[in-house]
Amino acid sequence: MDINDQRYLVQQNKIADGESKPPVFARVMRSKEGKFEGVSFIKNKEKATVMTVAEAQEVIDWAASKKSNAKEYATKIICVGQ
Repeated sequence: MDINDQRYLVQQNKIADGESKPPVFARVMRSKEGKFEGVSFIKNKEKATVMTVAEAQEVIDWAASKKSNAKEYATKIICVGQ
């Protein structure tokens, strides 16, 4: 039996801001069937989507391909406790 290890968040920082502004976190948008539809980045860490590493990588890939200004952001996977 596989254990679904959901304990990761995707964090994004604007590179130009450095450490001056707080990071934003990914909130995954899914269809009623549970299909991945996209991501919005929010300030509230508690409302961010907790996910597996594979889901987090899907978020990073989506953000890199769909956001025109993706090069301006540092996006990484973090553990929930970080």
